[in-house]
Amino acid sequence: MIDLGTLKGSSFVVLGLARSGLATVRALQAAGIDCIAWDDNAPSREAAAAIGAELVEPAKIDWPKITALVISPGIPNRLPEPHPVAAAARASGTPLICDVELLARVRKAARYLAVTGTNGKSTTTALIGHILKSAGIACEVGGNIGRGALDLEPLGAEGIYVLELSSYQLELLETFHAHVAVWLNITPDHIDRHGDMAGYVAAKAHIFDRQKAGDCAVIGIDDAYSRAMQETVAALPGVTTVPIALDRSVAGGVSFRTGMLIDADGYVVDFTDVPTLPGAHNAQNAAAAWAACRWLGVPREVIVEGLRSYPGLPHRQERVASIGNVIYVNDSKATNADATARALSSYRDIYWILGGQAKEGGVAPLAPWFDRVRHAFLIGEATELFARQLEGKLGYSRCGDLKSALDAAHERSRREAGDGGTAVVLLSPACASWDQWKSYEHRGDAFRGMARALPGAQSLGRAA
Repeated sequence: MIDLGTLKGSSFVVLGLARSGLATVRALQAAGIDCIAWDDNAPSREAAAAIGAELVEPAKIDWPKITALVISPGIPNRLPEPHPVAAAARASGTPLICDVELLARVRKAARYLAVTGTNGKSTTTALIGHILKSAGIACEVGGNIGRGALDLEPLGAEGIYVLELSSYQLELLETFHAHVAVWLNITPDHIDRHGDMAGYVAAKAHIFDRQKAGDCAVIGIDDAYSRAMQETVAALPGVTTVPIALDRSVAGGVSFRTGMLIDADGYVVDFTDVPTLPGAHNAQNAAAAWAACRWLGVPREVIVEGLRSYPGLPHRQERVASIGNVIYVNDSKATNADATARALSSYRDIYWILGGQAKEGGVAPLAPWFDRVRHAFLIGEATELFARQLEGKLGYSRCGDLKSALDAAHERSRREAGDGGTAVVLLSPACASWDQWKSYEHRGDAFRGMARALPGAQSLGRAA
């Protein structure tokens, strides 16, 4: 846990009492700092009360006495409509921050490596952390992945905090300074929270705030928004920018393609046989990790070994089971079409399970990869929308729920795959999970368990 003792004399309101909110309450309590808390969800309030949190109804908060509102990034603070507590704080002139900002205020000596982007940031964050630990460098990995910022261990000047940061978190930072900022890509997402693409890009751009001479920015330049951002950041005095790009050389940067990357000086890394980093999108993640770790002075051979030994993350093209020549892949984290495109582009002979709460555009943008799919199995609220979008383009079955879809995909793949090449039963929903599951993790855990319970299944990857 992070010691917040240097903030004594302050007073905070914590809004949102899930993982990061509860960690914030615990850290403030441990430091003897005044703290009141609230969550609209009664079970969450009960969980906070169980650790001794002081719960105060929003209407009773005395804002002039409050230093800052520590708001869960998932709670809207401006759009589409601000939470009443956020609106009240802003009206009183009280700053809105998140737990990452508190970490930055009390662990000033440590270095910070931040990763953002629409897709790939969790894998890139975890991969960088894995490589740094392999190199014997003290680091803590968290933020929007794994542990909350205040549940991390304290680090000094020799340590590096490797943090995945969402657009929601980035817009709640005031003093945070990324010594290494990694920007992967930008595609439309979270428009309801940011108003439009300009607002979304502006929120992401906060990762470069307060960068200065001696810092580094690693930027993917394969989309127009990111190319424009690279030009902007390259103008910052003394900041080293390292561009990364697909299938083309870039001055002073890293180029990549599936299973391969080429450093600026021509050094080539081949990781085509690493099953935890399939596809061009994971090559981008590997290139970003390579660039960041090289800038930090990690030897090439250590990074190569780190790429080869990377265990992967759950729910991100996670190979969970095999039956004969059929592999079962849990890609539950793919909650939008762009993320699912990355999975479809990584395999052939796919038996595709998809559906849930649809995002804007549905699966129509995925048509270029339909030729890789043998059959689609539709689940959840999006079933009829996806059926219309697939009609005449791809064979599909309405399955209703995940278990029925997996059983149908299992039977069909076993019947059709025969003794030929490898086939893949792929859960890559292109949808949010909340119609039938608590979270994408809940959905992915269920798929993993169901796949491993199939007759003849051999478990792959991490334990359940």
